[in-house]
Amino acid sequence: MKDLKVRILDPRLGREWPLPEYATSGSAGMDLRACLEESKTLQPGETALLPSGMAIHLDDPGLAAVLLPRSGLGHKQGLVLGNLVGLIDSDYQGEVKISCWNRGDAAIHIEPGQRICQLVVVPVVQVRLDIVDSFEASERAEGGIGHTGVI
Repeated sequence: MKDLKVRILDPRLGREWPLPEYATSGSAGMDLRACLEESKTLQPGETALLPSGMAIHLDDPGLAAVLLPRSGLGHKQGLVLGNLVGLIDSDYQGEVKISCWNRGDAAIHIEPGQRICQLVVVPVVQVRLDIVDSFEASERAEGGIGHTGVI
């Protein structure tokens, strides 16, 4: 397990609300909370940028963090991330903001401290572009969506 540098920006984190942590030994993500001053209602189709109350610094170009929706909120209520997946680069040091989108057909009420999304740290491989005139043909080649006959 690696250490993640975190600055607590909202003093309620770790006092009123637990710090993000893995729920089980097999959990891939840790829940982030909506560090709101008051309840917020998202109408159908509406988006909002919510504070997480913390800043992170991965400090390793071989890592990135991604924000993913919580499956229960997305499936049951229609609350997903406004950009579908949030990407946090290894050199970013500002507050983690959570872009939320109500893709459902009913209003969604978000309470201060509510678990709102997951933070997952993933490996990253940076590449160098190698410009070529052609590729050695693979079995798939340029076969696109549905090319196997299975949709």
